[in-house]
Amino acid sequence: MTLKRIISIIAVLMGIQAQAQDPIFTQSNYIQETINPGFSGFEDSDRIAAGVLSRTQWPNLDLRVDTQYAYLNKSFDYGPSLGFGVGVNFLRQHEAFSNYNYYQLNVNYAHRVNLDGGWYFRPALEVGLGFKDAGFSNLTLADQININSGVVNPVSVDPLSNTVDNVFFGDISAGFVFEREEFNGLTYWFGASAKHLNRPNISFVDGEEVPLDIFYSLHGNFRFPFMNDYSIMMTANYMQQGEYNRLDIGSLFVVNHFLIGVTAATNPAQNDENSHILTSVNGFFGLEFTEFRFGLSYDMNTSKIGRTNGVYEVSVTYLSPCRRCKTNRSRKR
Repeated sequence: MTLKRIISIIAVLMGIQAQAQDPIFTQSNYIQETINPGFSGFEDSDRIAAGVLSRTQWPNLDLRVDTQYAYLNKSFDYGPSLGFGVGVNFLRQHEAFSNYNYYQLNVNYAHRVNLDGGWYFRPALEVGLGFKDAGFSNLTLADQININSGVVNPVSVDPLSNTVDNVFFGDISAGFVFEREEFNGLTYWFGASAKHLNRPNISFVDGEEVPLDIFYSLHGNFRFPFMNDYSIMMTANYMQQGEYNRLDIGSLFVVNHFLIGVTAATNPAQNDENSHILTSVNGFFGLEFTEFRFGLSYDMNTSKIGRTNGVYEVSVTYLSPCRRCKTNRSRKR
C-alpha cells in the first residue's frame, strides 16, 4: 500500500467520524466552554469553574473515536464597572483505526461590559497551539519489505515518504455572549463564536496547503421556573464548518438535584442523498452534589450508518461557592 493511499484513507475516515475537522460534544449545550470562549468567567463573583468531559463514539465499530476535554476558568470582579474572566482548556482526540491523535491547548480572556437594563456583553479572545499526529513513523510500506531475504528497508521509494510529518499550528478564535440577569426567575443569553480565524494549515505533507475551515456557532439558552421549585432550560446550538452544518435543539428539566434532558441533533444541509434531517436523539442525566455536577449522556443514532452502539459522554464539573454574594447563588446554567 502506498503512502498516498494511506493518507487518503485517513482523510476519508476523519471526514466520516465528524463531517468536519472539529470534535463536537453532545453536552456542549450544558458545558458551553467547548464552543465559546465568552463563557470564561461567566459565573462572575470571583468564582472558579472547572470540569472534564470524556466522549466515546461508535464503540462497536473499528472507527471508534475517543475525545477528552478539560477546562479551568475564573472570574475577576472589581465592582460594577469592571469584570473579566481568564481560562485555559485542553482537547485530545484519538481514532482507533488510523491511530490518529489530535491535541490542542488554549488560553482565553473574556471581558464583561455592563449594559443598561440588566444586560451584560462578554466579548472574548482565545489563542492556542494544536498538534496532529497520524503515526506515520510507524508505517511500513510494501516496497520496504524484501520477501526473499525477510529484511525491512528503513527507506521507501515513495516520493511522499520523506515529506510527511506531524503538524503543529497556532490557532486564534473569538466569541461573545449577551446575557440578561435573572428577573422573576427568568434568565436567558445568546452568543456566537468563530474558531480558527487564522485558517491554520493542517496538511501532513510538506509544501502543501490545507487551511482549516472556520468553525462558526450560534447558540442560545432560555431558563424559566416550573412548578415553583423546579426549572426548565431550552437550548439551541447551530454549527457550521465548511459545507457541513448541524443544529441541536433541546431542553433540560431541573428537579431538586437531578437534571434530565433530551436533545435532537439535526443535519439541515443534507449534503448527499443518504443524509437525514434527524441524525440522533440524545438523552442526558445529571446529578448535583454540593459544588459538583455529574453528567451522563447517550446519543441514539437515527441514521442508516449501522449498529454503532451510539455515543457516550461522561462529565464532571465544579463551581466554587459564591464568595461575594450575600447568599450562595446557584449556577447560571
